[in-house]
Amino acid sequence: MTLPQDGDSTERSAAGPVDEGQGDRPAGPVAAGRGTDESTAGPDAVGDPPPPAVAKASSGVGPPTAPPAEDAAAQPEAGESVEKDLDALLSDVQRERDEYLDLAKRTKADFENFRKRMAAEVQAAAARGKGELLRDVVPVLDDLERAIQAAGLDPEGDSEDGLSHGVLLVYRSLRDTLARNGVEPVDPVGEKFDPQWHEALSTQPADGAEPGTVLEVVQKGYRLDDQLIRPARVVVSE
Repeated sequence: MTLPQDGDSTERSAAGPVDEGQGDRPAGPVAAGRGTDESTAGPDAVGDPPPPAVAKASSGVGPPTAPPAEDAAAQPEAGESVEKDLDALLSDVQRERDEYLDLAKRTKADFENFRKRMAAEVQAAAARGKGELLRDVVPVLDDLERAIQAAGLDPEGDSEDGLSHGVLLVYRSLRDTLARNGVEPVDPVGEKFDPQWHEALSTQPADGAEPGTVLEVVQKGYRLDDQLIRPARVVVSE
């Protein structure tokens, strides 16, 4: 049998009698006080979050407030003002669009008129240039006609003489070339005198002819379409 040591007995006597049933739970007033605090703390115990109302009150953030009545009434007025501004802007844009469209139409019409006018001027200039050339060519045709008449030849016939035959060919070729280019002779025998196309060299009485009738053509005239190359020089009845 082993006897307890002196040190063990001394410690047990100092700690006092051991309460059965407590087990490992700490003894003394500290444990008792902790249990009391936990039972009476309730929802306000340390570590629990505060209620929402308390949290909002402590943070200074309250529930949202309704906008003032003046601001609510100003919102429709601001919307109407924006709509008016948009309408005015749209009206200005449409007006500018119409102005530019009208300007484009006028510019197109002016350009079309300019193109037509230039085409007419180019055509008229070409006709004038051709007329100036023909004024120098027509006297050559007259000289050939006089040569044929002096030789007693038929302008539409032929000749066994080589020189006469050549003159006839040149005459007919030149006459046909002028005709292909629109040159027409003016030979108004028996027609009414027209100062636009005729030049009166003299007048003489004529039986059975009305006054102002062309009796004789001294020199044939020529014209190019509506352009007079040379007037016909004529004798007119009184």
